Amino acid sequence: MKRRTFLKHGVGLSAGLLTAGLPRLARLAHAVEAKWRTFEVVTRVEPAALSGVTRVWVPVPLMTDTDYFKRLGDSWKGNAGTAKLQRDERYDAGFVYAEWPASEKAPLLEIVSRFSTRDRVVDVSKPPAGGARQEDAATLKKFLEPTQLIPTSGIVLETSQQIVKGETTEVGKARAIYEWIVDNTFRDPKVKGCGLGDIRTMLETRYLGGKCADLNALYVGLARSASLPARDVYGVRVADSAEFKSLGKSGDISKAQHCRAEVYLTGYGWVPVDPADVRKVVLEEKPGGSIPLTDPQVTKARAKLFGAWEMNWLAYNYAHDVKLPGASDARPIPFLMYPQAETANERKDSLDPPSFKYTITSKELTG
Repeated sequence: MKRRTFLKHGVGLSAGLLTAGLPRLARLAHAVEAKWRTFEVVTRVEPAALSGVTRVWVPVPLMTDTDYFKRLGDSWKGNAGTAKLQRDERYDAGFVYAEWPASEKAPLLEIVSRFSTRDRVVDVSKPPAGGARQEDAATLKKFLEPTQLIPTSGIVLETSQQIVKGETTEVGKARAIYEWIVDNTFRDPKVKGCGLGDIRTMLETRYLGGKCADLNALYVGLARSASLPARDVYGVRVADSAEFKSLGKSGDISKAQHCRAEVYLTGYGWVPVDPADVRKVVLEEKPGGSIPLTDPQVTKARAKLFGAWEMNWLAYNYAHDVKLPGASDARPIPFLMYPQAETANERKDSLDPPSFKYTITSKELTG
């Protein structure tokens, strides 16, 4: 078979309101202090152990711009018979879908994604000054609904009610859930990848160990159960952190995926949170194992990560229960944060880059 080579450019969407969601004084300071940084991320996929038709689905950056993110588009090349940019209808999650015939013995796809981002700060310690972008009602409703692994009834609802008891404000409830997760969970290094996010099982077994897709999903489920719209944001670290050794990665980021969370608070808009990274600082910030919650670095991370994100990180999407179009295996995946692939015999293990044969690299662009 004569190999085909293709080059395709995705469409860079226009930037949204760059300062939406920040109180007025904070917006003015943020506009001066927060520097936009531009990155290039290259995902190279070479599926191995082939049998029959090979298909891949590779996530790309957020399809809609935010106050902290500007999409600069994607391009791709390789030898697939079919390759195109597609979207998940419910969550507007973008991904490149590629397919190779059974006769292709060395499938290759390389995707280059560029984007600009800047640090986020939403100061919820002060009353909202107005000016936050109002989210539409349909979107808020969607991010109150349960998913397959994030229920909002039963033990999840009961736990949420106990946590927020006595809190009368949205900010108070959102913070109470955040503090409860920091106090009661832990990062489990034995969990594969970023975890699965099965929060009912976590609560029923009382085993509250996990990684970011577990602990931040727990935040989302507890918040939704308290009538606070919340969502996971799936992505990958793209640069070293300026503040915490454990919260950054540059160069080869094939295993640097990281899930964050947002909660919607009236008057403030979408507020960034990340209790999972507080627990990562506890476990990994200093040599020798865990450090106490009273350690200055943990205290710093805990204060920062309710209302702020350092944006050395690429956001992919908010998607759950994703059906992969064209897949022979019709089961949805819990979330779309890793490249996905299948051959005629099996769905590949996306948590094992060497056997799947994919690499993701990042670099910051200057000038």
